[in-house]
Amino acid sequence: MKLPTLKIGNLIANIPIIQGGMGIGVSLSKLASAVANEGGIGVISAVQIGFREKDFEKNNKLANLRALANEIRKAKELSPKGIIGVNILVAANDYAELVKTAVKEKIDLIISGAGIPKDLPKYVKGTDTKAVPIVSSGKAAALIAKLWKRRYDYLPDAIIVEGPEAGGHLGFSEEALNKSPKPSLENILKEVITAIKPFEDNYNKTIPVIVAGGVYSGEDIAKFISLGAAGVQMATRFVATEECDAHINFKNAYVEAKEEDVKIIKSPVGMPGRAIKNAFVEKIEKINIPVRYCYNCLKTCNPATTPYCISRALINAVEGNVENGLIFAGSNVGLVDKITTVKELMSTLVDEAEKV
Repeated sequence: MKLPTLKIGNLIANIPIIQGGMGIGVSLSKLASAVANEGGIGVISAVQIGFREKDFEKNNKLANLRALANEIRKAKELSPKGIIGVNILVAANDYAELVKTAVKEKIDLIISGAGIPKDLPKYVKGTDTKAVPIVSSGKAAALIAKLWKRRYDYLPDAIIVEGPEAGGHLGFSEEALNKSPKPSLENILKEVITAIKPFEDNYNKTIPVIVAGGVYSGEDIAKFISLGAAGVQMATRFVATEECDAHINFKNAYVEAKEEDVKIIKSPVGMPGRAIKNAFVEKIEKINIPVRYCYNCLKTCNPATTPYCISRALINAVEGNVENGLIFAGSNVGLVDKITTVKELMSTLVDEAEKV
């Protein structure tokens, strides 16, 4: 099969692959622009994006807004004809300001998960920026579409369906993740397609559905497209690339990880998360780590009761202090065995998919 293009409104990606946003600092302008230049959609993660700014601790909000604007500009300079998106967590305290900054910088699309992005259309309506929520069920997809239509006369430009095998924060309860069988991405995809079809029919709008969470190979891409997905979102594979913005120690942790090293952890965001087992993960399973400095970054986090500071844990990891940091990863990280380039990875995925 020849892979179809991915159309999100007037945006057309020649390869139907979105590189998932990974934070803190794992997917910035370097990785996003490289993916965009190869015909996919590159995504910058906005979470605590200003961690390298000199005033990050003193003026966290301004540092993040400044860094977000700078990373979008850099990505657009490196990929002037590519499609660049930004992933902004609904759980972020500065969510509205981050969205406004991205729209002002003329970002192509905003992807939002870790909560329901109730007001996202308020900021993108009337602009060229597309709004793409992340959901984990047909019920959530229908709820967002109904809410956006009623409040803003706006429907999602695309929907990303994230299954239980994803890395980072997961839209499932611990109970759902531990039961057998686990919810399957194939079934959730069908649910979401069914749930949004009435909105497409009633309002004459195409809403592409993109799958994420455990998509690893070209064979996976072909399978999900044959099931009705318009494209896929992949993150784990892009960490082990030369262009990934993370420290080499972070990338090597992916290369060295085995299947049994993947753990479900509790996150201050209030959701389960999937990470690579290391000294830090073993420590937080036993004790809480006191927060010495609070960035006030999450709506859901109380520094007095949180088990650890997730910002500090993620920053440590991306800067190379991996044993004292949190290394989010997808369930298939054990399959990663080398560091490659974005160009080689994209070519391999396309070749694999088209041979199926």
